[in-house]
Formats: sequence, C-alpha cells, structure tokens
Amino acid sequence: MNPIIKTINGPVVTAKNAGKLKIREMVSVGKLKLIGEVISVEGELATIEVYEDTSGLSSGEEVISTGRPLSVKLGPGLLKNMFDGIERPLLKIQDKHGAFIPQGIGFENLDDEKKWDVEIKVSKGDQIHKGDIYATIMETKTIEHRLMSSFDGTVIDVKASGSYTLEDTIVKLSTKEGEKELKLYQYWPVRVPRPVKKIRPLELLLNTGQRVLDIFLPIAKGGTVAIPGGFGTGKTMLQHQLAQYSDADIIIYIGCGERGNEMTQVLEEFPELIDPNTGYGLMERTILIANTSNMPVAAREASIYTGITIAEYFRDMGYHVALMADSTSRWAEALREISGRLEEIPAEEGYPAYLGSRLSQFYERAGYFTNLNGSEGSVTIIGAVSPSGGDFSEPVTENTRRSVNVFLGLDRKLAYSRHYPAINWLTSYSNYLDTIKSYYIEKTGIDIIAIRNELMNVLLKEEEIKSILMLVGKDALSDSQKNILDVAELIRVGFLQQNAYNDIDKYVPLEKQIRMLEVINNYLKHSSNAIKNGVSYKDLYNSNLINEITQMKYTIANDNLEKFINLNNEIENYFISLEGGIN
Repeated sequence: MNPIIKTINGPVVTAKNAGKLKIREMVSVGKLKLIGEVISVEGELATIEVYEDTSGLSSGEEVISTGRPLSVKLGPGLLKNMFDGIERPLLKIQDKHGAFIPQGIGFENLDDEKKWDVEIKVSKGDQIHKGDIYATIMETKTIEHRLMSSFDGTVIDVKASGSYTLEDTIVKLSTKEGEKELKLYQYWPVRVPRPVKKIRPLELLLNTGQRVLDIFLPIAKGGTVAIPGGFGTGKTMLQHQLAQYSDADIIIYIGCGERGNEMTQVLEEFPELIDPNTGYGLMERTILIANTSNMPVAAREASIYTGITIAEYFRDMGYHVALMADSTSRWAEALREISGRLEEIPAEEGYPAYLGSRLSQFYERAGYFTNLNGSEGSVTIIGAVSPSGGDFSEPVTENTRRSVNVFLGLDRKLAYSRHYPAINWLTSYSNYLDTIKSYYIEKTGIDIIAIRNELMNVLLKEEEIKSILMLVGKDALSDSQKNILDVAELIRVGFLQQNAYNDIDKYVPLEKQIRMLEVINNYLKHSSNAIKNGVSYKDLYNSNLINEITQMKYTIANDNLEKFINLNNEIENYFISLEGGIN
C-alpha cells in the first residue's frame, strides 16, 4: 500500500503508511503530482517538503516514491537557459502554460528532443574511470560540454560521432555491477557534493575589472565572498558587474527569493549583455536560476543547492565557475518558515539553530580542485546578504561572516553619495592578500600588496584626521595631515570609485589598475618627502595636478598605458622644481 496524505501545513505534508520511504527521497504528492522531498521518517509517519503550491491537496491522496533523492539532470542544454529552483525550464513553461508555473507539471527539465552534435572520445576496449570524458559537445559558441562517466569499466560498445538526443545511449560499459549505459546526461543529488581528487591552494586572482576588488579586496578563484548591504546599496548591480566582467568560464546566477521585478530585469538584461572576454553574448556562458519571492518557499530553499550542484558539474569539466546567490537572506527566511512549520525550537530571531551549519555547508562547496579526470577547476561563491535595516549584527550576516574569506560590506552613505561600488574599505576585508601576493609578483614583477597596504594606511589615517577636523577645522591641521587628506581623496575618488556607465571606467584591466596605483603612490612619496624637506602645504598644493591624477581613469584609455609614464614624469618634475625653489 502506498503512503497517503494525513495532514497538510503549507509546504509541509505528513504522510502515513510511509515506513518504506527514505530520508531525502523525492516523491510525487497527491493527484496533482506535486514534487516533494522526504525530510523525516518516524515509524509509519513521514514529513514531506513540497516544492510547489499545495492548494487543492487533500488528505487521503497517495504519495508515490520516485526511488531517488532530489536530483538535477546534468547535460547539454543547461547553458543559455533559465530554470526555477528545482531545474524546471522557465521559458519552455512560459511557452506552454503562460506567465505562471501551474501545479503538477512534473519533473520536466532539459530538452529530450533536441539533437546535439556529439564527438566520441573513447573506443571499444578502452578502460575508463569515474570522471573520465567519453564525449564532447559544442554546447554554445564559447563552451565545450564534456560528458563524464559515472562508472569505472571497459567500453564494450560505442557509437560513431554524430547527432544524438539526450536519451540516446552512445557508450556501453562492462562494470563490476553489470552493464551500464552512458547517455548525454546524468543525475546527481543536489545535497551531495561531487567528488574530487585533490583540494588545491587558492593562489589565482578572480579578475573582475573592479579596482576595489582586484587590488584592495581581492577574490581568489575558488574563494568565498559575502556582499551584505541594506536596500539600495547596490548588491544586485555589483553581482551583475561581476557576472559580466569576471574572468570565470561559467556564470551561474541564482535569484533566490528576490522581488519579481528585479528578476524580470535580470532575465531581460542578461541576454542583451556582451561578454568582453569573448565578444559574444553573456548568456553563451551563463545559467540563470530564478526563484522569486512569490514562488513556494521550499523551492527557494532548494535553489542554492541546485545552483551549486550545476556549478560543480562544470567544474569537473575543468572550468572556473562563479556562482552568484542573490540573496542568501531570502534563502534563510525560507529555512525559517519551513522550520516553523515543522515546529522546531527557534534560535536567534526565529531562525533554526542549524542556520550557521547550513550556510557553512553551502560555502564549503567552493574551492579550487584537481578533478577525478585530472583537470583543474574551481567554484567561486559570491553570496549577497540583505540584512534588515542594514544591521550587520543580525544572524544571517554574522553566520555568513564566519563562513567566508572576503567580506564586502556595502555602505548606505557611499551608495547615496554615488560612490560605486559602495564597498566600505574600513569594514570590509579579504583573507586572500597573502596567498595572492605571489600571483601579482609573477604577473607584474611588482609587490602590489605592499603598495596597497601603504595606501590603505592613508585611508585609515584619513579617518583619524576627520575626527580632529570636526573639532578644530582644517586650518588647525598640520601640513602633513592636509596632504594625507588630499592623497586619501585621490585614492577614494581617483581609484576606488568606478563609473559603471563610462565605457573606459566600467571595466579596467589589471595592468591599468596597477599603473594607476603606482601614480597615486608616486604622488604620496614625493609630496610626503617635499613636506619633510621644508616645502609648505600652500606651495605644494596644485589643484591642476591633483585633478589630472583624479581624472586619469577617464582620460587614459585601457589600451594606451604609455601615458602613465608621462604622468609620472610630470609628478616628479613638479616636485623637483618645488624643492629646487626651496634650495
């Protein structure tokens, strides 16, 4: 006898006669055939989390087991696509059913009818192991999809290269468990990390084209990043910039519980964006997962696991993947609602006691790895956090801070003063400075971190001087302190502030960033030495030179770096003439 529904409490359904069901097993619930997942079994009672609207369900209806855990279908057709939180294709659903997802449409995901041009990479008699690539498909203009074996075995039959659908068997293996068929896809349970051969140290920079990130608060490939910020501080915009300009091979963007109009903007804008690294559309290397705030909370809770599993799949192919989760606060709210329905004892602010461990489990799936097939790949997780009222001491932000190595706190004052990105350099940090130091030296031959630290000290001194300035006014400051304020403004406005609407400044290659940093550092050294040598601040201050340095981000093109030599020479000649006049 199949299990039958006993009680219904929002997205949580209790079934009786369910002793044979297994934890994390995926089930079909009721006559509507809603998708659900078993989250607890106690005797003959099972608690099921339903990923669809439960309106219309009634007690006494059957629950049918699928025999496998909540899984995603991994194969060609993922890229350039838009899915909901449990991997159902939104565009296809819209074409069939309209603007809203109806109940009971089942486990529809990838297109089973489309034919793909497959190039076979194995021959009869070959020994292959888990993770080995047995075929490739040029899925988009820029990304080669690599089909990987889920078994160890010997190839006993293989088809020739040609056009095949997802369900076609192209390789047969003889394994210890018997004969296995390899198709164009595989399933993987979303809550189980995919295996790797070796965890590697994080030593490569994720180039973003954003100066505050690439120099002051660097992100490592395979790293973990939190972007907390109140409403209107630019979390979504910053993630869009990272998606478009970072040098990751694959972008996965998860809109987790966001407002419908924001996700509509993402769905409309992303297909129009051009990837500066390839010149093709950004969607050629992008997967969108949209789970808006009006969708069932259970599917919202599952969406980040769906996203990270797809990310690991492309990592296993040897790609560097950047996953954007916007926002983990909405995911935590879904966790809190489900926990309340389950009558679990709440912890701080009503969140479940296991909030911290769930966040850690998610972020720990990031990293830089040697895969089973010997290739190298990484998953970088960039999670936005939306603390109520901008309070960074609330539970989601605090627990996220413990799980990540880069904390990019967005500041409302900076955002409202149009300083973009509105990252507060005093409250933010990156733990990758030491590990990426050798990357900068190898690429440029310059100790960028040492220059960065020196300029960061200027910003710290500026904060101290500002507190004095409020009490005594600028006239009471020493010449050295006045100069520090000028240099700090050069750093803030000339370097850290970036214009997303300017064609030159919206994306800046690392080489130009370093040249800009050297110019500001050059001015700092010469101006500080001039004051030590007796030049007064009044004689030293040159508004034209300071303005020229501030505007270099606009006036010097990204591919015309020779002009920085002229600017550095101008700075040196100016201070030589000043000190010559004193002597």
